[in-house]
Amino acid sequence: MISYIGLRLIRAVVTLLITITLVFIFIRFSGDPAAALAPPDAPQEVIDQYREALGLDKPLWSQYTAYLGQLLQGDFGYSVHTGLPSVQVFLARLPSTLFLGGTALAVALAAGLPLGAIAALNRGKPIDRLVMGFSVFAFALPNFLFGLVIILIGALVFQTYIGSNPDSFLDVVFPALTLGLASMGAFARFARSSLLETINAPFMVAAEARGIGRTRRLLRHAVPNASIPLVTLIGLSLGGLIAGSIVTEQVFGWPGVGQLLVRSVATRDIATVQFIVLAVAVTMILANLIVDLLYLVIDPRIRSK
Repeated sequence: MISYIGLRLIRAVVTLLITITLVFIFIRFSGDPAAALAPPDAPQEVIDQYREALGLDKPLWSQYTAYLGQLLQGDFGYSVHTGLPSVQVFLARLPSTLFLGGTALAVALAAGLPLGAIAALNRGKPIDRLVMGFSVFAFALPNFLFGLVIILIGALVFQTYIGSNPDSFLDVVFPALTLGLASMGAFARFARSSLLETINAPFMVAAEARGIGRTRRLLRHAVPNASIPLVTLIGLSLGGLIAGSIVTEQVFGWPGVGQLLVRSVATRDIATVQFIVLAVAVTMILANLIVDLLYLVIDPRIRSK
């Protein structure tokens, strides 16, 4: 068990280091940040001053080591537009994104898992085909298209604009439904396939032969075993709360991290872009690490290794 945990921790650290390196390289090779930050009619002397102030006049390896040193000291840079630390700019938008993403995940879980279970328990029946058809539709439908349809219906039918107000019930539910629609379809499909595989397992047949009731077999034996692959899917969905909200926040004008990232990319706010990408990467890495640790709790075979 100790080797299992240690291997996962090492993998998380290596993944984070690779992410930091890729973010640094891609941003540096996407164009001259000094030229992008300087006024359009700025002379070369002013651009050179920007480059020197940002440390971009040094060799690439020197910039990289300096960047790693800043990260280790907790210095993530300052936004060139607000003058505030990029961490502060990020944290100001984070609650809105977490609220939207958390609501979307709750909606997806509350609808997707029961639908998948209903489909599994009624395999081959019309309700099974209906649920699977809905899950494929929900997973395939682009969330920006669904969001635009919701906005148009609200504006043309109900004469109201939906979105951008976290204090309004409708302005939270519909963006959350838009963001969680694909996850809802994925949860339904995974729940159905996982539950079907577990129901047909030999230990379930043995439990039925011993006279254990159907409800007890499902709750005590089928559900815990079927939840193992679902934990992975839920963990990935949880880690993608920030990354997955970019399009939805743009469509609804939601004041979150996704909207901040798009604006920062458009205005070449390097420090803010780097920190948001790193925050998304850390969220995904931590989500995967938590999922791996949860396996120790729900799967005794791993604890015995």
